[in-house]
Amino acid sequence: MTQQTAAPVLAHDGDGIQELVSLLTLEEKVSLLTGKTVWRLRELPRIGLRSVTMSDGPVGVRGLGETDGETSALFPTPSAIGATWDVDLAVEVGRAFAREARGHGVDVVLAPQVNIQRTPVGGRHFECYSEDPLLTSIIGTGIVTGIQDQGVAACVKHYIANDSETDRTNYVARVDPQAMREVYLAPFEHAVNAGAWSVMAAYNQVDDGVETAPMTDHSSLVNGLLKGELGFDGAVVSDWMATRSTVGSALGGLDLVMPGPGGPWEDALLAAVAAGEVPEAVIDDKVARILLLARRVGALDAPELALTPGPDQAEFIRDVAVRSTVVLRRDEVDPVWDRPTPGRIALIGPNAVRPHVLGGGSSTVHPPYIVSPEQGLRARFPDADLVVSRGGDSRRFAPDLDLALAVPVDDGVVTATFLDDAGHELVTHHLTSWDGWLRDLPDDAHSVRLEVEVELAEPGDHYLEVATVGGHRILIDGELIGEDSSSAGVEVILDSSINTPDGWGTTVTVTTPRRVVIDSTHLVIRAGGYGAIIRAGLRHRPPGGDWPTELAAAVEAARFAELTVVIVGTNEEVESEGWDRTDLQLPGRQNELVEAVLDADPDAVIVVNAGAPVILPWLEKAKTVLWVWFPGQEAGHALAAVLAGDLEPAGRLPWTLPADEADVPVPHALPSADGTVEYTESIHVGYRGWERLGRTPAAPFGHGLGWTTWRYESIESVEWTTDGDLQVELDLTNTGARDGRETVQLYLEPPAEATPGRVGGVERPARWLAGFTNVDVPAGTTRRVVVTLPRRSFEAWDSTQERWITVTGSYRLLVGRSVREFRLDTAVQVGPTAKQR
Repeated sequence: MTQQTAAPVLAHDGDGIQELVSLLTLEEKVSLLTGKTVWRLRELPRIGLRSVTMSDGPVGVRGLGETDGETSALFPTPSAIGATWDVDLAVEVGRAFAREARGHGVDVVLAPQVNIQRTPVGGRHFECYSEDPLLTSIIGTGIVTGIQDQGVAACVKHYIANDSETDRTNYVARVDPQAMREVYLAPFEHAVNAGAWSVMAAYNQVDDGVETAPMTDHSSLVNGLLKGELGFDGAVVSDWMATRSTVGSALGGLDLVMPGPGGPWEDALLAAVAAGEVPEAVIDDKVARILLLARRVGALDAPELALTPGPDQAEFIRDVAVRSTVVLRRDEVDPVWDRPTPGRIALIGPNAVRPHVLGGGSSTVHPPYIVSPEQGLRARFPDADLVVSRGGDSRRFAPDLDLALAVPVDDGVVTATFLDDAGHELVTHHLTSWDGWLRDLPDDAHSVRLEVEVELAEPGDHYLEVATVGGHRILIDGELIGEDSSSAGVEVILDSSINTPDGWGTTVTVTTPRRVVIDSTHLVIRAGGYGAIIRAGLRHRPPGGDWPTELAAAVEAARFAELTVVIVGTNEEVESEGWDRTDLQLPGRQNELVEAVLDADPDAVIVVNAGAPVILPWLEKAKTVLWVWFPGQEAGHALAAVLAGDLEPAGRLPWTLPADEADVPVPHALPSADGTVEYTESIHVGYRGWERLGRTPAAPFGHGLGWTTWRYESIESVEWTTDGDLQVELDLTNTGARDGRETVQLYLEPPAEATPGRVGGVERPARWLAGFTNVDVPAGTTRRVVVTLPRRSFEAWDSTQERWITVTGSYRLLVGRSVREFRLDTAVQVGPTAKQR
């Protein structure tokens, strides 16, 4: 099924955009449609157009990579922002991103990612906000609003049905029309209605029942739906290296190929226009959209907007991390926040020693600092005796080599020799630092030889390895460890194997201090728009660190502590762009560590440092369990503030936490033999699938206890607004001893008289989120809470009529604290007079 139509032509009445387009030659116009570099667009000074710049942005704005040592503020991961359920906070996060963008010279932030958390094993699950379309829509649009009201563009991604990573550049997502409209399109529609300035077309293909094509070529979903029906007037940008066709993508609605130079447009697109395969009017529309984007960000005959001053950045990042922290379980008898100041603290766990503060892949930023859990606790409890014990390593790979062990050569620590294709030396550099990468290599460099000599003094077995992708020859201590003559290209970027590569290594036994040479040669990776690179991580695992010894030390520390904090979680080897997880288990032997520590100290606080769900077999055994996500650069201060009770952990789960992997409704997203990912669950994604199947999770969608208690008094009024929305008012009392923040959640159940699963001829979920709000309530007081349920909550997409319909009947309205915990309910009658569209 393939349908190609030209894009709708924009009408820019009175803004001068069309006049500017008419001044350009065809060559100039086409030149604007492919990136100048990885992160820059081409400038055109004669019309006042400077280069528009872009940068990745889900957890911060990384920058353009044009400044050595560039750092960027690291915010909590998007799943953490989703856990706040707070649109006002999302707007402020977006504004903070915009301020960061301006500081880095960035015009377009490649965020937010509003794909749906369809399966918990999805590799970029942590980069998304929720498994629910309404929560995703509201939080994602808050980010868009915050970024753009500062004059920086948001690029909403990845359009569309790009919800898993396995074979992500090839698979076909087959989504039925109702699920497409009600679930996967919803966040994009919400963002477009809020005025999003750009959208990113995804890597994957989609079969929407009308057309099967890559999203860079998908005329039905881009021209017909996004630009046509939704009226999107911004630019559609390709995901990096996603575009493969010339005519198909040009006619399919794509406006900008990234990165550049190169790719399938440029001269090939000129030729396609000359051949009559692509009308010049289509080119004009693309250029108009690029120029409009440039004007909006102040890159074309308009000044940049003045930034709104923001709060102290470090304090704000800490507060976001605190607000996102979910209390899965709390000690009702002896809450940790109300205990006497501890004199002895045991800080235990692999993620206590090496916290995972961001997920892997394109969301990576390089923060100026990271506050570790140890630093945070020492700052908050300065008089306590703090003992830190890892309790075993959870990572497969050895840590990075400490370059203090390297023997200097001409003031450098790593010698890099560039070689041509005949193996002749071109140039040699003595590098004073090494982060595992060489970029922007010259055209005549075929390979690079790296040499580093390390001095090992500690007796015992040292494991040394080189982590790389592509062709290589690795010698360690004179021994050939690995050899591969195959070349690598952009695929190692797209599958993220270059970010956390496998290693080739050996064990070196040291009895007296000795020197060992690591000598490796690497074929240059020619990665298209990403340039010429080599990747060679140097790793070293020193002696010691056997699991039984570390476990015994951790248990001993817990036994004598007044406060035990165990931090377990995932890491960069587990959660990353480029691949999906194979299971939901904590890596290593962390579950055994938790069980052993709880045996020694039943009051231990267990902290889960992960972006996506993991199985917690000890959950019911622990009295206090916190989920802290990937909390950003203020991780340690945020954790300390929660434990001390200084700030309220107000997070609520934006997804379902399984108790058993076998219960997960969508356990994987593996393409079938023909490359198709079938969305067979249709609209029953996430908790909707759990409700439909009647399965019991470890913690339901929306769950989160906080540090206080609540009583839902009564529903005071339920009234329809003139816009067709439903406004609900209720009274809520904070019955606890401390001020708190509650997230009031409203759910709907479809009319009971209908056939199960179908109402008015269309499929309906068993229960769905229809509205929510946050409210701060002082201890012992009652507040009136107003929640608005949008009209869309009572509508469904009728695939037969190809329109939204109002589903009439008597709904059950449920008010409570999660999808499984309700405190109030009432009936809502929806009649046939409601407006249909």
